[in-house]
Amino acid sequence: MRHAVHMIDVTSDTLTSPFDLLKAKLEQRTAVVGVIGLGYVGLPLLRAFHESGFPVLGFDVDPAKTDALKRGESYLKHLGPEFALEMSQSDRFDATTDLARLGEVDAVLICVPTPLGRHLEPDLSYVEKTADAIVLTLRPGQLVVLESTTYPGTTNEVVRNRLEQRNLICGEDYFLAYSPEREDPGRKDHNTQTIPKLVGGVDERSGELAVQLYANAVEQVIAVSSAEIAEAAKLLENIYRAVNIALVNELKTLLSAMGINVWEVIEAASTKPFGFQPFYPGPGLGGHCIPIDPYYLTWKAREVGLPTRFIELAGEVNHSMPDYVVQRTVLALNSRGKAVSGSRILVLGLAYKPNVDDVRESPSFEIIEALIELGARVDYNDPHVPRTHAMRNYDLQMNSVDLSEEQLASYDVVVVATNHDAYDWQWVADHATLIVDTRNAMSDVTFTHDRVVNA
Repeated sequence: MRHAVHMIDVTSDTLTSPFDLLKAKLEQRTAVVGVIGLGYVGLPLLRAFHESGFPVLGFDVDPAKTDALKRGESYLKHLGPEFALEMSQSDRFDATTDLARLGEVDAVLICVPTPLGRHLEPDLSYVEKTADAIVLTLRPGQLVVLESTTYPGTTNEVVRNRLEQRNLICGEDYFLAYSPEREDPGRKDHNTQTIPKLVGGVDERSGELAVQLYANAVEQVIAVSSAEIAEAAKLLENIYRAVNIALVNELKTLLSAMGINVWEVIEAASTKPFGFQPFYPGPGLGGHCIPIDPYYLTWKAREVGLPTRFIELAGEVNHSMPDYVVQRTVLALNSRGKAVSGSRILVLGLAYKPNVDDVRESPSFEIIEALIELGARVDYNDPHVPRTHAMRNYDLQMNSVDLSEEQLASYDVVVVATNHDAYDWQWVADHATLIVDTRNAMSDVTFTHDRVVNA
C-alpha cells in the first residue's frame, strides 16, 4: 500500500499562469518536491526539503532503497538513522520506483549518476533516460532541476531538448534550471542545508523559481546568470582539486626518490599564512566527482578545438597513483627477500576517504586487483565496509577480515589505503611486520623505521 503525499490545492482567480501558481506553492511550502536518485546526493536533498516542511516524493530504480526508507531505515550510515524513521511516519513523505508518479510533483530534482564511458567520454545515459521519463508526465507548472555534474550546455542541449517534445514552452509552461550538488559524505562541519547552493536557470523565470525553491531548504542560495555558468562552476571546483592533488602526488614520487618526506614538506609550506593551501597526496582519487568530472570538460573542449593540457596531465598523474602504490609494495617485499607472487597482503581501508562507507571509484579496488594479478593473496579490512558489492568496473566478491595481533602479524605486508579514525595506528605499527603507508598514518606512532615504506 503506497503512502499518499499530502498536497494542498493552491488555486485562485488571480493566479492564472503556471509561474504564479508554482510561485505561490513554493511560498506556502505546499509544492511537492520529487527527487530522482536516492543516493549520496539525492537522499540528503530529500531529507532537507522534508525537514523544511515540504511534501516530498523520492524516486529510485532500486526497490531496496525505497522499501528501506518506507520502513524508516537509512542505508547511508553517515546520515544517521533518525531522519528516515521520522520521514516514514510523516504524511508528507513517500518513496517509489514508479516514474509514472512524476506527474504528482511540482519540482523534479534530478540526482542521477554521470559516469565515464570506457574511453573517458561522458556517459549521460542516466540523465537522458530520466529526462525521457519526466517528459511523459510533464505538465504546466512544473520545475525541473538537474543536479548531476556534467559539462556546460547539458541542461539546455540534452534535458531541455527532450522535455520540449511535450510541446510545452520552457519559461512559460514549465521551468528548467541547473544547481550542482556539493555533497561531501562524512563531513561534519557542513551539510546539505549549510553548503551554499548555486542556481542557474535556462531563463530568468526558471532561475527565479529555482532560487525560491532552494531558499526554503538551504541557508544560502547564490543565483548565477545561466545554467551554463553553474555547470562550469561545478567543474572548476573539482578540476581545481584534481590539479592540486596531482601536483602533490607528483611531488610525492619526486621527493620520495630524493629521500624527502613530502608530508613534512607540505606541513612546512602550510605555515605561510597566505598564498598557499595544503593538498595531500594519496593512493589515487576516489569518489564520484574528482576522478570523473574533469574529463567532462576535456571532452566538451574538443567541440571548440582547444586542448585542456593541465586537466589531462593531472588526470594522468592521479590515475597513475594506484600503480605507484603497487610498485612500492613490490619493492618493499623485495627488500625483505620476498616475491609478490604468493605473498599475503592486507589492504587497510576500502572506502575512498576516511570514516565513510563510500567506495565509489576507490583506488583500493585497483590496488587489490593489481596485486592479485601479480599472484599475491590479498585480504582487506574496513570497519565501514563489511563486504564488497558489484560495481561498474569491479566485482571483487570479498569480505572484510577480522583483525587480531596474530592475524596482522601473519601478513607479509600491510598496505594502508584509507586512514579511518577507527584504526589504532600504534597497534598496527606494533604488530605488522611490514607497512606500506599511502596516507601518512604512521606519522605520530613509535615504530622501527625500516618496517614502514611511504607510498
